[in-house]
Amino acid sequence: MKRYSVLAAIVVSALLWYLGTGLHPLPGSVFLAPLPVLLVAPRVGAAAAFFAGFLAWGGSGLRYWPYFIDTIEQPVLVTVLLLGGTAAVFGGLVVMTRALLLRGRTGSAVLALPTGWVTFEFLVSLAGQFGAWWSIAYTQFELLPLIQTAALTGPWGVSFLIMLVPTTVAALTAPGVTGAQRLRFASATALLLVAVGAFGWWRLAVAPERDTVRVGLLAVSQPPEYVPANSADGRDMVARVVSEIDRLADQGAQVVVLPEKAWTADESTLTALSGPLTEVATRRGIQVVAGLVKTTGGISVNAAIAYPSGVEYAKHRLIPGLEDDLEPGSGWQRVPGEPWALAVCFDLDGPDLVRENRNRGATLLLVPALDFTNDRWLHSRMAVMRGIESGVGIARAPQLGELVASDSRGHILASARTDVTVTRSVLATIPLDSDKTVYARFGDWFAWLSVAVFAASAMGSFRRRSRLQRRPTTNSIRRPRMQV
Repeated sequence: MKRYSVLAAIVVSALLWYLGTGLHPLPGSVFLAPLPVLLVAPRVGAAAAFFAGFLAWGGSGLRYWPYFIDTIEQPVLVTVLLLGGTAAVFGGLVVMTRALLLRGRTGSAVLALPTGWVTFEFLVSLAGQFGAWWSIAYTQFELLPLIQTAALTGPWGVSFLIMLVPTTVAALTAPGVTGAQRLRFASATALLLVAVGAFGWWRLAVAPERDTVRVGLLAVSQPPEYVPANSADGRDMVARVVSEIDRLADQGAQVVVLPEKAWTADESTLTALSGPLTEVATRRGIQVVAGLVKTTGGISVNAAIAYPSGVEYAKHRLIPGLEDDLEPGSGWQRVPGEPWALAVCFDLDGPDLVRENRNRGATLLLVPALDFTNDRWLHSRMAVMRGIESGVGIARAPQLGELVASDSRGHILASARTDVTVTRSVLATIPLDSDKTVYARFGDWFAWLSVAVFAASAMGSFRRRSRLQRRPTTNSIRRPRMQV
């Protein structure tokens, strides 16, 4: 019977992970995904518990294989390590939870999986190539009150809550857990969830408005390859962009954001783009942010340039493999006279760059982007999550994704799907929040706290096991001989 229970747990858990993760997840599913394997873990051996966790996550994680290999062209080894490593981490945390439950350390068992998972996500964001892309926090984006937690803790707090709920339920049903323990841990988790919900509803109810800015996002149809600015196609694109900018300005746009890498240019050809955009921006009294690959002295950067000033920002975070021919930037740039900072696409896959911009005074990010069509929902919502974390508005314009304008609470104010074959634009009034969030002020405090709690649990578990192993048995005690 145990064999069938483990098999059923693997299948149900894998299905819930499959539904709850991916490029367009079903909100709520991941709260249940770990539960089946956690329920069987204390009732089977450690090896069975590990493989249940490994196969449950690994089976659903295979859905990412074509995205990593075909879409963003990552090496097979990197993909295997990321998918297999994540499955192994989840399996290992299931085993650790099992061991703590069986030893009667229910409190540590409840915290082991949530803090261990946050530790894993956080360390991947620090050492890996993809920033916080791999966090499960984005899966709950549609639940706006819940994800306001990110304003306090960054994405790590949301991931913690996702793992805390099933771990608590599993602990309540584990063998040997007393009634008093069940009441204590159920009450603590329930109170935490109530507090999180109350904070979320309160934050959504408090208007962030101080000033507002009218933003237009624009992606015009273009050839599938990057277009030289001085080519016939490039000049045609520029002419159509100018016409669309005029139309958006007529509707009150104060700034218009164009996609990433829409053109390529060097020092001698840049005027084919900069001339017309400077002219329309000056004539209409607005700002225009263009994305292009700009080459200077043989060095190419993924640039965002604001006109009419011509201030330039070079993308910091480059996609491994796809952008190996480009040099990363290191500077920070705002539109002159405005609290509007420039960033480019993949820059927003990690919280640090957005948080730094917020601490430098930015209240709005203007973001040329590209995307890969099938990741339009996930990648755009990652960017919006960055706005919630640090309290900034987001104006993001991808060529192969979804135009999205959002406020500091994560409300989607305007959106439209884009493709190289069509011209699309949206217009939104974005309120600017002058108040910094807790996360903007104190950074990854919750992630480091989780690391410390997880390390203490792991060390405590090891010390307990060592003492048990050293405890002498009755047969090994040497008794003094009686003297006759």
